[in-house]
Amino acid sequence: MAATGEELTPQGYIQHHLTNLSVGEGFWTWHIDSLFFSVGLGVLFLWLFRSVGKKATTGVPGKLQCFIEMIVEFVDSSVKETFHGRNPLIAPLALTIFVWVFMMNFMDMVPVDWIPELAMAAGIPYMKVVPTTDLNITFSLALGVFVLIIYYSIKVKGVSGFVKELTLQPFNHKAMIPVNLLLESVTLIAKPISLGLRLFGNLYAGELIFILIALMYGANMALSALGVTLQLGWLIFHIMVITLQAFIFMMLTIVYLSMAHEDH
Repeated sequence: MAATGEELTPQGYIQHHLTNLSVGEGFWTWHIDSLFFSVGLGVLFLWLFRSVGKKATTGVPGKLQCFIEMIVEFVDSSVKETFHGRNPLIAPLALTIFVWVFMMNFMDMVPVDWIPELAMAAGIPYMKVVPTTDLNITFSLALGVFVLIIYYSIKVKGVSGFVKELTLQPFNHKAMIPVNLLLESVTLIAKPISLGLRLFGNLYAGELIFILIALMYGANMALSALGVTLQLGWLIFHIMVITLQAFIFMMLTIVYLSMAHEDH
């Protein structure tokens, strides 16, 4: 149902669930819902891990502390196996990326009508709750990683070393500098684009499937064995998808930063 109280058509229902609550126009359009949920989940992550860290004991840990320690150890081992340089920032960065992206992805587990219906009851016309289905959020994360890649490439190799890497690889000949620059520039720019698009595409597709299932069965979902089966089946499968996408984003970040630290 639309904010005006009119019944939505199937196309309108899908469009409504895929529309962000926005202010501004053109380049200066701000997606308020994406910003609210992404920042809110980031604050929740910091508060939760800080609270567990402050209360951590050397004795038998509680269930939450044990779970947090498992995540930290998993990320730490992934960094040690993949990152070949020395940088105290990488492990905390990897942990932040993995947990934060997973939490944003996990919002896809909330039934598609719950929060939008509550928002409409409060007079808010649109409310997308999965930040990683917003291209602005995924590209912002990817651009943050890209800035770190450039920064550490220049810091470790120097400006001249970074320029040489772009102009003398893969063909170590002065005549091939234009070709090398073109190839390496495309490779460099492709890193944030692939990071952002991969995360966005997988989560957007998953959200769309949830919307289509809800659209097919609607209010009869609870009475339809097939509807419940489809929702539960996709939910279980999608838990693996959201976890895998968070892991892939983290691992690619580690790999790219490890390459930035390699001084030939």
